[in-house]
Amino acid sequence: MKRFLISLALPLPLALGLVACGATEPRFDAPPVAGFDTVASRYGRIEVVTVTLPVYGQGEEIHARDKTGAILPLGPLWADEPGREVTLQIARDLDAITGRLVAPEPWPFRDYPDVKVDVRLQDFYATERGTFRLAGQVFVAPEEGGPDRAKTFEIETAIPVTKPGAKPGPAQIAAARTAAVSQLSVFIAQNGLR
Repeated sequence: MKRFLISLALPLPLALGLVACGATEPRFDAPPVAGFDTVASRYGRIEVVTVTLPVYGQGEEIHARDKTGAILPLGPLWADEPGREVTLQIARDLDAITGRLVAPEPWPFRDYPDVKVDVRLQDFYATERGTFRLAGQVFVAPEEGGPDRAKTFEIETAIPVTKPGAKPGPAQIAAARTAAVSQLSVFIAQNGLR
């Protein structure tokens, strides 16, 4: 209560400045990719384990790798916690690609899933070449029947530019990340779920 009374005693410009300091920062995401080709899946119920990210990728800041190889935060923020956001996108994409029942962990249904998909990323950044890079491994573990699978992947998608020579902004980086994750989802469906 004392804090509230003190803030009322501040001059209006100073009080507004303090409120502005607490304002939320813009966050960046991109709409989902549409129009996937269908891939038949041998599994009817697919669980996507929460995606594991490298330490720098676990925070809210968008990161880029420079010419020296340093991976640095750019300042702008992702729309959501990246592990959660990527997990939800993979689940949504696999649902569209396979036409099967797909959900992120924890599995929300009474019956158990037929298979678990576990993605572990080691690279998750924009590059100095104007791409967004995902690299890592995906593990597919059926509950019964079907082979266990482990596949490595490296995916880079071009960061769209608004005009020639322009430096890409966070919205363009987010669009490239969304496209890269969708390519990863297709890779998972084709190499792990057939």
